[in-house]
Amino acid sequence: MAGTRHERDSMGEVEVPADALWGASTQRALANFPISGRPLPAAFIRAMGFVKEASAATNMELGILDAELGVAIRQAAREVAMGQHVEQFPVDVFQTGSGTSSNMNANEVIANRAAQILGDGRRPHPNDHVNASQSSNDVVPTALHVAARRQLHRDLLPALRGLAAGLHERREALGDALKLGRTHLMDAVPMTLGQEIGGWARQVELGIERLEAADDGLAELALGGTAIGTGLNAPPGFARRTVERLSRRTELGFRPARDRFEAQGARDAAVHASAALRTVAISLGKIAGDVRLLASGPRTGLGELRLPAVQPGSSIMPGKVNPVICESLVQVAAQVVGNDAAIAAAGLGGQLQLNANIPVIARNLLESISLLAAGAFVFGERCIAGLEVDREVAAAHAERSLALATALVPEIGYDAAAEVAREAWQTGRTVREVCLERDILPAEQLDDLLDPARQAGSEEEASGDGGSV
Repeated sequence: MAGTRHERDSMGEVEVPADALWGASTQRALANFPISGRPLPAAFIRAMGFVKEASAATNMELGILDAELGVAIRQAAREVAMGQHVEQFPVDVFQTGSGTSSNMNANEVIANRAAQILGDGRRPHPNDHVNASQSSNDVVPTALHVAARRQLHRDLLPALRGLAAGLHERREALGDALKLGRTHLMDAVPMTLGQEIGGWARQVELGIERLEAADDGLAELALGGTAIGTGLNAPPGFARRTVERLSRRTELGFRPARDRFEAQGARDAAVHASAALRTVAISLGKIAGDVRLLASGPRTGLGELRLPAVQPGSSIMPGKVNPVICESLVQVAAQVVGNDAAIAAAGLGGQLQLNANIPVIARNLLESISLLAAGAFVFGERCIAGLEVDREVAAAHAERSLALATALVPEIGYDAAAEVAREAWQTGRTVREVCLERDILPAEQLDDLLDPARQAGSEEEASGDGGSV
C-alpha cells in the first residue's frame, strides 16, 4: 500500500490508503465490520452505479447539480455500472442493515473518481452531490431490485429456457423408449421415457413462469422515498424521471413503487422472488436426483439412462464414473434452499419504516440467482445434452414389473389380480407367465392387456388435456 492520506466526514478525520478511491465513511465501515471478508456481490455494486448515474442525470436536469460536476459524476458512475472499480467496494456484507455503508462507499468512490475526471482540483461531495435527492434507505433497495432483475433476465431465465429446450430435444430423440414407472421407489406401471422427460421439462417451464411472476414485483423501485418514504429532500419528478432513465439504461421496465412506505419498510418482493428461486432449486434438484437414480449402476442399479462420462469417478476404483453433474446441481439446490431460509428470516426482521437486513438479503438473493443460472446451464450442457437410454434394460424392467397386473383388474377383479402378482413375486416369474400357466385369460387378450406400450398410453393422454407434454 503506497502510504495513506487523510479524509474527513461528519465525525472527523480518518486515514485512508493513498490509492483508494473510497473515503472516511468507507474506512470506518472497514474498521467496524471485519466479519466475513466478503463484500456485496459485483452485480449489486454495478446496480449502484446504474442508480447513481441515473440520479445524477435527473439532478442535472432539475438544476440540482452543476453541469460540469454532473457530467463527471455520471461518467464515474457509468464506470462503476460497467464493472470497473469493483476492488474499491470492500465493505463487508454484514454491516449496517440499511446498507448505508455500501451507499456511502459508492458515493465516495464516485465522488473521488469524478474529481480525477475533472482534474482541476474540484472535489464533488459524496453526500451533497453524488447522493443528492437520495437516501441509503431508498437507493439500496432500488439497487437490490435492479441487480436481481438484471441477473434474472441476463443469466437465469435464458439458462432455464435452454435447459427446457434441451429436455424437449431429448424427449423427441428418446421419447418412444418403454420403461417402468416407479412410486415409493417401488415398481409401478409402464411409461415412456418421453413422458418422464416431458414431466421434467414442464417443471422447468413452470419455474420460469414463477420467476416471471416474481420479477414483476421487483420492477417496483423505492427510489424517491428518501429516508422513510415521504420523499423529503427529493424534488418533484425526481423518482419518475430517474426510474425512466433506469429502465432505458438497463433495458428493463421499472416503475416507481405504488406505495413507498411499503417499498422501504418491507422487503416482500425480494422474499417472494427468493421463494420462487427456492421452488426452481427444488425442481432442478428433483430432476437431477431422478436422472442420477435412473442412471445408477451401470450393472447393479437401475441402469436405464446413460450419462456422459465427464471425469473419472474414483481415486481408488479404476473405471468408475459418477453422476457428478447431477450431484453438483443437487448441492446448488441445497445452497439455494439455505439462502432462502436466511432471506425469509431477514425479511421477517423488518421494523417500522425500514427493513434493516438488506445487505444479507442482497447477498443471498443474488447468489441464488447466480448459482441456479450456472447450475442449470452446466446441467443442460454437460448432462442432458448427452443423455442416452439403454432400451433393452428399460424394456426388460417394464416387462418384469408386478404392477402389470393392474391392467387385469377390470377383467378379473382386484383380489384375483393381486393373487397373480403375489405368485409372480414368490416364484420369480412374470405376471404374463403366471397368467398363461393358470389359463386366466386367453393368450391373445393377455398380450393386449399386458403390453407395456398399451399400458403406457400416449404422451397426449398423459398430459391430461390432449396437448403436448
